[in-house]
Amino acid sequence: MIKIFENGLLMHMVYRLEDLERTEREEVIPAENFLQLAALNMKKGKTFRPHKHIWKDGSPEVKAQESWVVIKGEVEVYYYNDTGDLLGLHTLYPGDVSITLHGGHNYHAQEDCLVYEYKTGPYQGQQLDKRFLDDA
Repeated sequence: MIKIFENGLLMHMVYRLEDLERTEREEVIPAENFLQLAALNMKKGKTFRPHKHIWKDGSPEVKAQESWVVIKGEVEVYYYNDTGDLLGLHTLYPGDVSITLHGGHNYHAQEDCLVYEYKTGPYQGQQLDKRFLDDA
């Protein structure tokens, strides 16, 4: 990874494919930034709990919106409304992008995958970022 600074401020970054291939998950951009990027190297069968992102307090109030870019592999995406009803299931292939503006989602790796996950930040922890759809 290449980081370019000016006067101690991180200005630019280059994240290379070989960086992604070396890690299971890496939070590429520091958590205090508005743009968040995680690099995911997932094994076949990896999944997450279905969840939706919530509005964050602050000025201005912001909701985490999320996008996944598949670099390698195949990922099934389950899309939900805000109350947890399944709206659709789609498979992503290399070069495909999933964008969630509202509602919830879950991802399931159908084979070993390399994925970039982008979200709005700043990230202040799971409690202030999401609600799980499978909670009673």
